[in-house]
Amino acid sequence: MTKSAKFARFALFLSLALVAWFAVAAFGPKFGLFSWKIGFGTMTAGWGIYLIGATALVAAIALIASLIRAPRTGWVKALVALIIPAAFFFALGSVKSTAESVPPIHDVTTNIVDPPMYSQATLDIRDSLEANPITDFQTPLGQFEMWQGERFADVADKTAGELITGAFPKLQTVRLDMPTHEAVAKVMAVMNDAGLADVRAEGDIVEGVAETFLYGFRDDVVARVRPVEGGSEVDFRSTSRVGLSDLGVNAERVSGLIDALNAST
Repeated sequence: MTKSAKFARFALFLSLALVAWFAVAAFGPKFGLFSWKIGFGTMTAGWGIYLIGATALVAAIALIASLIRAPRTGWVKALVALIIPAAFFFALGSVKSTAESVPPIHDVTTNIVDPPMYSQATLDIRDSLEANPITDFQTPLGQFEMWQGERFADVADKTAGELITGAFPKLQTVRLDMPTHEAVAKVMAVMNDAGLADVRAEGDIVEGVAETFLYGFRDDVVARVRPVEGGSEVDFRSTSRVGLSDLGVNAERVSGLIDALNAST
């Protein structure tokens, strides 16, 4: 085996090790091995960037060496070794692009004036975990410590409610032509179908917990059912326990619940 072929094999080994690194980073918090701050903050957004760059550099050198030196063996391994960190770089770039395209908030609702509230049991769980505070949708973000600083200058004078209305116009109260007890049953069904855990109803309030596939981020979800003339109306709310921005995940979840609820009637 030529030196260039050996170097290409080494580059491929590094790239496979990079896959293992990100797999541990993504699933470690999900299975309780370490916190999301280590998995996402340190291993992915921190060290991960440098590891991607270093691996890509080694793979690129291996690819060039295997192509310019006869008998030009090992270039396929070197190419695969380069594609792997490139894919991770693209994925992280996509996350960054998404973060820049959605408001830096972690709490959304279909009713910014009178949002559904979580039960005391859920609030106690959030307090015990030192989770994100529940958002006041009518107060400018700049008045909260989380959104202070030059980074959030563009949204400091805007309320979370204004950002939701502008970015997620689909998040509107759902009207159902059925009594509240039937509406509550429908809401529970769509929440269960959406994969939420611990779905439970107490009166006109339905709650559940969503967990992301990667990193195991948990978000609390609540729906409120109210009687109106000729039927019921449903408002949803989804709130991340950790992280300043949810990358639009909560809005996407609520939008999916709205679609499922409308489709089920």
